[in-house]
Amino acid sequence: MAWILNLETASTNCSVSLYQGDTLVALREDRTPGYSHGEQLHLFIEEVLGAAGCDLGQLQAVAVSKGPGSYTGLRIGVAAAKGLCFALGIPLIAVETLKAMAAALRVSGGVLIPMLDARRMEVYSAVYDTELNRLRETKAEVLEPGSFSEYTDAGEVHLLGNGAEKCQGLLVHPAFKFHTEILPSAREMGPLAYAAFKAGRFEDLAYFEPFYLKDFIITRKKSS
Repeated sequence: MAWILNLETASTNCSVSLYQGDTLVALREDRTPGYSHGEQLHLFIEEVLGAAGCDLGQLQAVAVSKGPGSYTGLRIGVAAAKGLCFALGIPLIAVETLKAMAAALRVSGGVLIPMLDARRMEVYSAVYDTELNRLRETKAEVLEPGSFSEYTDAGEVHLLGNGAEKCQGLLVHPAFKFHTEILPSAREMGPLAYAAFKAGRFEDLAYFEPFYLKDFIITRKKSS
């Protein structure tokens, strides 16, 4: 079965996994606060390959988390993935960041709403059912007391990720369940990437860009 390297850099979690087919072989990640992708990503790639006894020449694809998420983090991950694919002559696979987050939670019913902090009271979010079918597109939205209330009649509404921290105290309906510990991880990317590999869903190396969702804004300190 195919050896696929997975790179996740959309949040503070710098995460790399190696899968053979849909089986996890090695995982390395740093979930500490702060962005360490520039320093750790290539080291983690070497470590997971070494742990599996797999060399670069055995890889058959590289998968990267496409976003939304950290602008700089996404650029680092995509640049590394493209470089490997160009050098090795193998395809690039893009995995939806929020869908991979949703895959981290196993529940029998209700809806899953993975969300990433987009600063202030804004989040990047999408809505999935428990089979990971998307019920609502990915978008940036400002949280309000009535956010996601249209889903509470469907049973439990599971809010996943660091964006869900902003919802605690704001969304008080008993249907809301909070899973703030879940971050994007290369662990969940593997099965999604393998499904894309088997279906031949590959990206154009020359033109692929991360899904930023919003333009990058540079803020400047006010002069004293």
